[in-house]
Amino acid sequence: MDLTIPREQGPVAIRLVRQRDARVLQQELLSNRSWLRPWEATSPDGPVSFDMRLGIRRLLQQYRDGNGVPFVMEYDGEVAGQLNVWGIARGSLASATIGYWVSERFAGRNVTPTSVAMATDICFTELRLHRMEICIRPENQASLRVVEKLGFRYEGLRRRYIHINGDWRDHYAFALVREEVPEGVLRRWLDGRAPADAASRPPEDQRSV
Repeated sequence: MDLTIPREQGPVAIRLVRQRDARVLQQELLSNRSWLRPWEATSPDGPVSFDMRLGIRRLLQQYRDGNGVPFVMEYDGEVAGQLNVWGIARGSLASATIGYWVSERFAGRNVTPTSVAMATDICFTELRLHRMEICIRPENQASLRVVEKLGFRYEGLRRRYIHINGDWRDHYAFALVREEVPEGVLRRWLDGRAPADAASRPPEDQRSV
C-alpha cells in the first residue's frame, strides 16, 4: 500500500509506525498501566509478549500484506498513542476495524477523535474501503465520546465479544459507510455537521450490560 501520510490537523498528526518508535511506545505503555489496563486486549490462552519491537515488526508485516495500517498518533510532535486499522477485508465486504490507545497526559485534547477521523478518511478515499467499525466496551466513557463526536452510527451490542483485561467483555459496535460522509469524517466534524444522536444506544442495550 502506498498511502498519503502523515496527515495532520492542528497539533494532531498520524503517521505510519516506525521500528524506532518501539522504545518510546513501550515507555508510554508502561507509564500508563493503570490508565490503559482496563481496556487492553488480552488472551484467554495466557500472558502475551510485551515486546514492542516484535509487535511493531508484526504490525508492519500486516501493513505490507495489506491486512492493516498501523499509525502513531502525535500531539505537537510528541508520540501520544497508537491507532491501528486491522482486519482489512477486500472484495464484497471492503471493511476494517479501528482500535486505539492514547496516553493519559494527552487525554481531553481531541487527539483520538481527530486521529480516528483522519484514519477513516484515508481508508475511505485511498484504500477505497466501504465500511469502518469501532467496538467499545460500555464502561469506556472516553471512547464512547469519540464515536459520539464523530457521528459513528450505533449498530448493536455484541455479547462477550473480545477478551479484555482478563475476561470476555461485551462491546457496543459503531460504524460508518463511505457514502454517509462524502465530504469526509474530519470535515463533517469540524464543520459541526456530525449527527449528534447517531451513536445513541437504546435503553434495552444499556440496561442489559
